[in-house]
Amino acid sequence: MPENPVSIGNFSCGGDNPLVFIAGPCVIESEESTLAIAVRLAEIAAELNIPLVFKASFDKANRTSLDSFRGPGLEKGLAILARIAAATGLPVTTDIHTAEQAEPAAEVCTILQIPAFLARQTDLVVAAAQATARHGGVVNIKKPQFVAPEDMVHAVKKCEAAGNGRIMLTERGTTFGYGRLVNDMRSVPIMQSLGTPVIYDATHSVQLPGGSTTGGQREMVPPLARAAVAAGCDGLFFETHPDPDRALSDGPNMVPLSEVSQFLSPLLRIREVITANPPLKS
Repeated sequence: MPENPVSIGNFSCGGDNPLVFIAGPCVIESEESTLAIAVRLAEIAAELNIPLVFKASFDKANRTSLDSFRGPGLEKGLAILARIAAATGLPVTTDIHTAEQAEPAAEVCTILQIPAFLARQTDLVVAAAQATARHGGVVNIKKPQFVAPEDMVHAVKKCEAAGNGRIMLTERGTTFGYGRLVNDMRSVPIMQSLGTPVIYDATHSVQLPGGSTTGGQREMVPPLARAAVAAGCDGLFFETHPDPDRALSDGPNMVPLSEVSQFLSPLLRIREVITANPPLKS
């Protein structure tokens, strides 16, 4: 069975542990701007007494348009993430897109994230599991938009067979027709039944795929995040930026950095209620 709770730095995710937050900009736009966001998130985490992992991508390899900004690349991006981790004390995570990226990323990042579109790529999942096993890290696999939650058991088994039972699964919406995603909150307990903590991705769940760039419904992030916490998720993923409308990736789905504390406070209160009133066992 997978490990549950999962250790992430000096805190744990899963079971009766506090809600874990994974937050940051979609992509590293510059070292200065990314560090500034990380410092502010570390301050918020201290103010609210919450466990927080910083997230930023070194390469957005799945952009819709060839002309879209992708980031600084593997070597420079990981160096920036390493300096951010040292400066803030926060664990860091990033997504990888090829098996060759797993080892260098695992040397820096506590969590390696497998993008939803790539979660069925066996070589990538195995490489991430092996690399994180060597470095004491965690694999976070996003449920593809076209996969049923119970079928994520196959990704879990791949990680375990590769030597790492420290696995998290992330719900990020399911394709409904063209250009729409919907969230079936049953995914949270279903994937938890596979033995892993479950993260809810409040950013990518509100995307509006299609066109030359992906749109989104930022106003839907708070209600969906509240629903996921009420459904019992173990952690929440969201992206943030000081000026989302000028962000170089995923801006329409981001929480403004100035509103993060206001966004998180109701989620913590909902979590308190859920913890005090666990669901009935049928």
